[in-house]
Amino acid sequence: MKILVTGAAGFIGFFVSKSLLANGHEVIGLDNINDYYDVNLKYARLEELGIIRSEAEQFNNVVPSEGQSAFSFVRLALEDRENLPELFKNQSFDAVCNLAAQAGVRYSLENPEAYVDSNVVGFLNILECCRNYNIKHLVYASSSSVYGLNEKIPFETTDAVDHPVSLYAATKKSNELMAHAYAHLYGFKTTGLRFFTVYGPWGRPDMAMFLFTDAIINDKPIKVFNNGNLERDFTYIDDITEGVVRILETPLADETSKKQLFKIYNIGNSKSVKLMDFITAIEESLVTVAKKEMLPMQPGDVEKTWANVDDLIADYEYRPNTPIKLGVQRFIDWYKVYYNK
Repeated sequence: MKILVTGAAGFIGFFVSKSLLANGHEVIGLDNINDYYDVNLKYARLEELGIIRSEAEQFNNVVPSEGQSAFSFVRLALEDRENLPELFKNQSFDAVCNLAAQAGVRYSLENPEAYVDSNVVGFLNILECCRNYNIKHLVYASSSSVYGLNEKIPFETTDAVDHPVSLYAATKKSNELMAHAYAHLYGFKTTGLRFFTVYGPWGRPDMAMFLFTDAIINDKPIKVFNNGNLERDFTYIDDITEGVVRILETPLADETSKKQLFKIYNIGNSKSVKLMDFITAIEESLVTVAKKEMLPMQPGDVEKTWANVDDLIADYEYRPNTPIKLGVQRFIDWYKVYYNK
């Protein structure tokens, strides 16, 4: 297939692009390469996909990769209502995987406009392009953050998600509602994926895995929120990628029911890990005890996440399963090489 992957210079988009290419698909990656975190890491990911930085820095030009890779890249923002439809018109995609978004729960408290621009306006533009250019399947990133203040554990996709505690979570819930409306009105399939605390090599510098490792290696204290009384369903990047690619590659059924055109899945490790145990795994890998700064709960945070993935198992015969110690070690191995530590 010819697949558009948005957010291709991002953490998950990079790995999904690599996996799709390995499976023989043609991929066009899109990213606006904003400066929410170090752009050098984004360009380094693109270089792994064969894109020269000087070419990737240009706007609106579809740049082919060096060598034999079937990957091309375009620097473009989802909210660009003029150039995004032109891309769809010129490329004739078979499917779209929308992983681009303004990420980060805490940053949404500081810069809410960025979230509305990218996650709401940008997502609307993706939906409009899908309906206008005959896209059969849109797979898009949602988030475990939509569960908000829900207390029933583990989280199931049939749970009501009406109590978000951050604007980021609210924009992701809005994406699901918008996708439902478009699937119902225009008859193309939309699949939303609620990712649970993704970590691994090439990960984002604002995430706990990166922050803790970087601080410990550089002999700085780590910030432990809610005095360590947090639990997360940490999910390794390869497990996330496998789930996304399986859903993209599975042929669409001849679906007569409009209910089947709209699907939501959790992709998580089906296990809630205590934050202090996660920190211990990092300490053991680095053979260093972290200096810990115990802090209160942060606005926008939730105490516990835990994914029920029964729907994913039933429909795709897939369950993420990478053990936390293995995933942590793989990240640290990558970090030491990338930063020459």
